Amino acid sequence: MVRKRRTDPPGSSGEGSESQDTGAGRGAQRPTERAPTAQQGGGGRGPAPQPQQQPQQGGRGGYGGGYPPQGRGGSQPRGGMAPQQYGAPPEYQGRGGQPRGMPPQQPMGTPPESGVRRRGGGSMTGGRGGGPTSGGQSRPPIPELHQATQAPYQAMVSPQPVQSGKPDQSYSQASSSSQPPEPSTGQVIHQLELLSVQSEGAPTQAIQPIPPSSKSMRFPLRPGKGSTGTKCIVKANHFFAELPDKDLHQYDVSITPEVTSRGVNRAVMEQLVRLYRESHLGRRLPAYDGRKSLYTAGPLPFTSREFSITLVDEDDGTGAPRRERPFRVVIKMAARADLHHLGLFLQGKQADAPQEALQVLDIVLRELPTARYSPVGRSFYSPDLGRRQPLGEGLESWRGFYQSIRPTQMGLSLNIDMSSTAFIEPLPVIDFVTQLLNRDVLARPLSDADRVKIKKALRGVKVEVTHRGNMRRKYRISGLTSQATRELTFPVDDRGTMKSVVQYFQETYGFVIQHTQWPCLQVGNTQRPNYLPMEVCKIVEGQRYSKRLNERQITALLKVTCQRPRERELDIMQTVHHNAYHEDPYAKEFGIKISEKLAQVEARILPPPWLKYHDTGREKDCLPQVGQWNMMNKKMVNGGTVNNWICINFSRNVQESVARGFCNELAQMCHISGMVFNPEPVLPPYNARPDQVERALKTRYHDCMTKLRPQGRELDLLIVILPDNNGSLYGDLKRICETDLGLVSQCCLTKHVFKMSKQYLANVSLKINVKVGGRNTVLIDALSRRIPLVSDRPTIIFGADVTHPHPGEDSSPSIAAVVASQDWPEITKYAGLVSAQAHRQELIQDLFKVWQDPVRGTVSGGMIKELLISFRRATGQKPQRIIFYRDGVSEGQFYQVLLYELDAIRKACASLEPNYQPPVTFVVVQKRHHTRLFANNHHERNAVDRSGNILPGTVVDSKICHPTEFDFYLCSHAGIQGTSRPAHYHVLWDENKFTADGLQSLTNNLCYTYARCTRSVSIVPPAYYAHLAAFRARFYMEPETSDSGSMTSGAAAARAGAGSGGRSTRITGANAAVRPLPALKDNVKRVMFYC
Repeated sequence: MVRKRRTDPPGSSGEGSESQDTGAGRGAQRPTERAPTAQQGGGGRGPAPQPQQQPQQGGRGGYGGGYPPQGRGGSQPRGGMAPQQYGAPPEYQGRGGQPRGMPPQQPMGTPPESGVRRRGGGSMTGGRGGGPTSGGQSRPPIPELHQATQAPYQAMVSPQPVQSGKPDQSYSQASSSSQPPEPSTGQVIHQLELLSVQSEGAPTQAIQPIPPSSKSMRFPLRPGKGSTGTKCIVKANHFFAELPDKDLHQYDVSITPEVTSRGVNRAVMEQLVRLYRESHLGRRLPAYDGRKSLYTAGPLPFTSREFSITLVDEDDGTGAPRRERPFRVVIKMAARADLHHLGLFLQGKQADAPQEALQVLDIVLRELPTARYSPVGRSFYSPDLGRRQPLGEGLESWRGFYQSIRPTQMGLSLNIDMSSTAFIEPLPVIDFVTQLLNRDVLARPLSDADRVKIKKALRGVKVEVTHRGNMRRKYRISGLTSQATRELTFPVDDRGTMKSVVQYFQETYGFVIQHTQWPCLQVGNTQRPNYLPMEVCKIVEGQRYSKRLNERQITALLKVTCQRPRERELDIMQTVHHNAYHEDPYAKEFGIKISEKLAQVEARILPPPWLKYHDTGREKDCLPQVGQWNMMNKKMVNGGTVNNWICINFSRNVQESVARGFCNELAQMCHISGMVFNPEPVLPPYNARPDQVERALKTRYHDCMTKLRPQGRELDLLIVILPDNNGSLYGDLKRICETDLGLVSQCCLTKHVFKMSKQYLANVSLKINVKVGGRNTVLIDALSRRIPLVSDRPTIIFGADVTHPHPGEDSSPSIAAVVASQDWPEITKYAGLVSAQAHRQELIQDLFKVWQDPVRGTVSGGMIKELLISFRRATGQKPQRIIFYRDGVSEGQFYQVLLYELDAIRKACASLEPNYQPPVTFVVVQKRHHTRLFANNHHERNAVDRSGNILPGTVVDSKICHPTEFDFYLCSHAGIQGTSRPAHYHVLWDENKFTADGLQSLTNNLCYTYARCTRSVSIVPPAYYAHLAAFRARFYMEPETSDSGSMTSGAAAARAGAGSGGRSTRITGANAAVRPLPALKDNVKRVMFYC
């Protein structure tokens, strides 16, 4: 199934275009699916304080003046942290003084049987128990893991009215939250590891142990439904399915000789049912999964039985006898599938989803479409379901639909959505190759590169021969011959007599091969290959293309799949009609009834948050309208500083005067937007050739530093002008700048340099500001400390994602990225770290790790620990709450990911100081699902945005959501084109005890703080940033053949350990170490370089 991707994929366009898109319209979409083309991404460890910052005593100044002091000397803060003096050392130590309204905490001895395991930093006692009862006796054992209960959320003192006033200049221009002086990393880590916690005014959450296995694990129950926002009704593409009252039976099937093809298995079973349904199967119509299981509605008249079935090959048109294949089928009673438990689960009376029963119903409803169409995953495609569209290079798109049965609050529901995917056009192979190479292939011989491209595209593809009249035998291509057809010979008898392929075809079939200079296709196995000339082969219809599509094909496919909400809804309705579930013999047999109406669901539209801009701008704050706003009359809330910058131009078409003019306009726009930006570059723009990117960057950087270093100055920014089609130039440039030179850069495409639109320049300035450590905007509720469970005490918000290589890339590693907020209470700046790990490994391996150091002994590190330390350094406080948004996890991996990653978070905290266990909320963010929401009435003007989609802020937590667990759909962005896909948030762990309103509002509000555009985005920014960072890191992997020598070996990096940033990743289960990514430079890590 092809996911919605951006129409102008970033890889081709550098990042200038990205910023054009984000602000002018597309930022609402994610840049791409997991990874069609690499664009952004990154690594590094997070914004650390700027040296020029003054320690601010007693409150923060800045913004509108008048906010209460935030625990820097001065008075007691409102929300719960005790004041901390600026001179305090950076270690994680308990602070004196109790926060208001919290009981003093005593350590609680946890009895051994409560299942608390020892963690990295010594025994983990009950840590933050829920305020012990008199005498602080030990907690009773925990029989099964339940989420900790907590006293109701403590209302904070009502916020004081915001007085507007001149902001404290030192703050409005500084680029990070109020910061203490910065100690060295080594010192911090050392002190953190030595310290023991003192009794601390702790929140009232009990920290629970992580259970040893998923069996004892329960995801949190829904804490009631949300009520904030304007109520409305939306329609969802879910169709109510009535639970059958049949007695379901499961039978094991064994077919011998065993075949791997489901198609053959199905053909055997189809034949068996046709022959024996009346006589031996008690007239039952079974549903078969194509492998080992058969299901019936009611028992068969035997417990075990053997059948003999013969399949006869298709008539090949030669009049020769057709090949017969005998099979032995044994059907044996296995179990009764229990629908009773499914009923209890749907009513919320049982916690575990009975997967077995759901699977049976799914298989039953897939029987008919599997026979009618081409199944791909959970979707079905056919050339009859809509027009075929050519995608170029021998591919075409087929329309189809996705179908899946899901347990929801309204009972069972059938989720149906439209989809399209790429199939190989059923062309003669010669025509396919002509299209693939996009030229007249007969004009000149094939180059080596051509042959590689042909081989890659055709390997595994089925072809049929055309030189034998009606006899259309089918073969699977295994490769290409290295010699031309005219040079190929093969033995024709046991004596080793050789005959040429050309001669054989002439004599045997009277077929004269025209293109003797071409290679032959190799078919069959590689030990005894058969040779077929390309001109006698045609590609068999109905083969899905599963490899990577190029930019043009992605664009063509997007055009086909992109549908306005009304059209999509009509198509879905038509599909349901066309599938006629009420006439489906299998659905009838099993008593499954499917409604033909879209589910109508109660929804709410959450209000947008107020955003703060700088007090020197004409508009000091802003209330977004329908998910968007702009920078007119506003200045960034913390403008960054760019004193020293240069420009390098890699585009032949851009003259020096044009480059100079563009840089001048950009510098002016940055200045107008609130940055301190020197209008003059250190050196004039420099023209360079794209094939000499490394030389050009290093030479110019060296020339520049020769001028700056004697004055003790650094280079703040590199502006780069790129050709519109720049191949690997963008990635090489980012790798060299961020891992070698330690330089942040902003790339701009030639087309934008010539156009120079104000909108474009404004968007680029937003990106530049966060790359040099500024902040574009902040939630007013964050400043006035009004965000429940975030504002009352220091809170860190993480985002994490893993991107996997494209299908077809068998060996390249997956890349994990974790970002974490580095400012509190604002929560807008995120530092990012990246790490390579085993191919297609979904669990993030480097969250916490321990290794042996020859000098220091056992050392611990990893991404979480490093980000906690940098938060502590940036804010002067340690997080007392963790919110972890995890992207890219499918439902089947929920338990695994939670067990592994929550354990790593706990160990990372304990390694900083014994008993340091801030409460964690772990939320999975999903975009790859098929639920779509439509306006109840498409004609109602104020119910839809300009694209016809539901309004930003629409949240659904009833009816189509999980029967008992804490999940919700949130459409936080305004649509641009096509049908908006709401994000699905599922809470897997919640020690902070969020209410439904609390988490839904926090998530929606955060979507308005995305740095790269003035729109709310479709997934929560920390998850989005992690996605960008992982994408950027793909560029850091040099090709294996690289001779530049800048990559370290796995072993060397392992010795270097986390402190130096050379990250080696040990693969669990395998002994190989993944080649680590080159380390990011420290000054790059501190800022949002991946934006």
